[in-house]
Amino acid sequence: MALTHYFKPTISMSITSIHCSSFNSSPPISLKYPNNSHFFGTTLSRIHNHHTPTLTFSRRMFLLPSVSGIWDALTGGNSPREAVIAIRRGMLLFRQGDVSGSLVEFDKAIELDPRQKAYLWQRGLSLYYLDRFEEGAEQFRLDVAQNPNDTEESIWCFLCEAQLYGVDEARSRFLEVGRDPRPVMRETYNIFKDGGDPEKLVAAFSSSRENEYFYASLYAGLYYESQNKPDAAKLHILAACQSPYGLRSDDYMASLAKVHCLCRNWGSS
Repeated sequence: MALTHYFKPTISMSITSIHCSSFNSSPPISLKYPNNSHFFGTTLSRIHNHHTPTLTFSRRMFLLPSVSGIWDALTGGNSPREAVIAIRRGMLLFRQGDVSGSLVEFDKAIELDPRQKAYLWQRGLSLYYLDRFEEGAEQFRLDVAQNPNDTEESIWCFLCEAQLYGVDEARSRFLEVGRDPRPVMRETYNIFKDGGDPEKLVAAFSSSRENEYFYASLYAGLYYESQNKPDAAKLHILAACQSPYGLRSDDYMASLAKVHCLCRNWGSS
């Protein structure tokens, strides 16, 4: 994909504090950003294949309303609805950089409706950035058990377990899933599963659609992080943040790329 727009290499956002752990054990970051920033959006699910962001709801995000309605009728309570609200709050807090607060809301959702736990991929992401890798891996394994074709959950489980056991052991435990319809994620999956060159991944999608270049850059950076190569990780994840898709999209993963930079205390050079 030819990048037709040029952006200054800066990151801006409209939040007042960041709460997350980082590999270099740096203290929590407290920053102020312009109120008109588009650093974070407010949609409720990841958007992977659209040029124009749209409001979509993942089938993995919440239980179907009809199921929740039946549960309400049986229990006489509103816990499932309150759980959905807690998940929405958690996602918004994560987008705003409050990773610790997001986890509080996701855990509250599970307390209100335990059925939600097997679908809360968002919780697994928050656990990763709080350095709670064992719990994060458990969450992603639960997700893959419910959706055995989810490439990204498999990769995030690997990322958690690489921090716990090392790359080789994590690869031996790799969760194999079905074929992803997205070419960029098929290639990404193969690199994480079998090893490979993330530079070739980025090069292969550098002239593709905006979202494909974003995902190639993001996961190239995450791959380098799993290999304990922070400089290369920083280069690619900042590139994802500063890409047109990273700057404009309401995709939850576009917000994650920015949260990643903040949690690692990475600035622009």
